[in-house]
Amino acid sequence: MTERIDKTDANRDPITGAPGSHPIGTGVGTAVGTAVGAAAGALGGPATAAAGAAIGGAIAGGLVGAAAGHAAGEKIDPTVEDAYWAKTYSTTPYVRKGTDYKTYRPAYKYGWESYERYPGKKWDDVEQDLARNWDTYRDGSSLSWDDARMATRDAWGRVENRRPYASPDKR
Repeated sequence: MTERIDKTDANRDPITGAPGSHPIGTGVGTAVGTAVGAAAGALGGPATAAAGAAIGGAIAGGLVGAAAGHAAGEKIDPTVEDAYWAKTYSTTPYVRKGTDYKTYRPAYKYGWESYERYPGKKWDDVEQDLARNWDTYRDGSSLSWDDARMATRDAWGRVENRRPYASPDKR
């Protein structure tokens, strides 16, 4: 069972409330892109043309940089995911009472990392691949795929629900 993510967990834009906002990454990307765009535009020719090119280059560079910074901010933070699951794993119905987190950790990690490996894919589309490859990613876990499956799915679902390319019914 995947927990419903609250508004603070979705990196919401402080103005629009849209999920997936990363103001620091976007701001840094904008600054770098603007500087690069301005430098490229300044190489455009005579002084009068260079001013216009610098402004145009700065705007284009800023937009490209903002998009790149935003994308960098969207990367999954494994430290955050690991801390979340370490704190909550024992409250899930599939974890056997008394089982240590280190037993389930590789399954959760496999879930959040696999979501990034299969961008834009649904769980149902990749589950067979995940099952087939569990032994490669189990990292010493004693869980069989049948026992690891729900933890992997929960971790996949948690990051999917926060991602901008998740389907609207999954947000």
